[in-house]
Amino acid sequence: MKKGISVLLAAIMFLTAFQLTVFAEDIVKNYLVVTDYFAVNSGEDVSTEIQNIIDSNPNRTIYFPDGEYLVSQPILTPANPRKSVSLELSDFAVIKAVGEWQKGEAVIQLGGKEPYNDTHTNGSNYAIDGGIVDGSGVANGVSVNSGRETAIRNVSIKNTVVGIHIMYGANSGSADADITGCNIIGTGRTDSVGILVEGFDNTITNVRIGNIFTGVHLKGSGNMLRNVHPLYYSDYTDYQNSCGFLDESGNNWFDYCYSDQFAIGFRTTGYAAGIYNNCFCYWYSPDKDRHTAFKADKGFNSTLTNFKADFKSETPENVVLDVGAFDGTGKIENLSTNTNAVTDFTYLAYEEDASLFERIYGFFFLIFGLIK
Repeated sequence: MKKGISVLLAAIMFLTAFQLTVFAEDIVKNYLVVTDYFAVNSGEDVSTEIQNIIDSNPNRTIYFPDGEYLVSQPILTPANPRKSVSLELSDFAVIKAVGEWQKGEAVIQLGGKEPYNDTHTNGSNYAIDGGIVDGSGVANGVSVNSGRETAIRNVSIKNTVVGIHIMYGANSGSADADITGCNIIGTGRTDSVGILVEGFDNTITNVRIGNIFTGVHLKGSGNMLRNVHPLYYSDYTDYQNSCGFLDESGNNWFDYCYSDQFAIGFRTTGYAAGIYNNCFCYWYSPDKDRHTAFKADKGFNSTLTNFKADFKSETPENVVLDVGAFDGTGKIENLSTNTNAVTDFTYLAYEEDASLFERIYGFFFLIFGLIK
């Protein structure tokens, strides 16, 4: 009897193991694996092969196992939801640019062909997820050219002129892209930008950026940035114009965004107005001429709440707020800074909890700065 039970248990365990194996194989087969079509680490240009797979397999997830994939031209995914694909890269899969590239071209262009504006049809929510995109210092990393609900998730983007480029969107400028969990390393040159946003209504969260001249450059509105951390550690060429967050459009929202070691932490052009909550600047090197936490090229119209500026006292000039025109209506609430290191007190003119004397003192610095 016991022997019969043992045989039965063994049979059940075998069948269970067999079913799990088949189930695992079915999961793998649900992805289209590129190495079924060509060899990884071949040292050959595989851009044509990758593009053919994308064009021939609509509404599929295309998987890239570990290894290096060399491409000499952009990889384009369709924005048409009936033909769209998602690209899934393993942690150590590298899509790397080789050869000469035209200025502004990205290695991966999501919605780079068959532009479309559609959120109702299944397939509109395509993405690139995981892995490494290497621009080799000559190409941009990933761009969102067209489509809606596009996602860039958990991608490590290396050696790129522009890490992520969100273009003017298909829906009257709205791109509706979601960027999360990415790490971006630029070229260190003065044209190197971590994220360039020309479209509207995008969400960027949990992103680390390094070795760039401009961390995030916003040319569109309605964008939300949360926990975005650009770090400057380039060769200090034209350092005084380096900037963590540059907003040309206004009406963007920033939460817990951290500018690290840039000459200018946050900057608005024109009369742009933004909402900045829990944002901060930090400088670890004191040997530069001027550090500015927030610069408004014209009037200061933004709202800064719980803003922190941590200066080095050895730096010749430490400025919380640099304003280019008198007619701004911005305000600062609950500012935290080491005032013993601050050399310009213009910010007091806009600080909500400043006394009347402090406000007058701030306006003195503001007027003096404008006529200097």
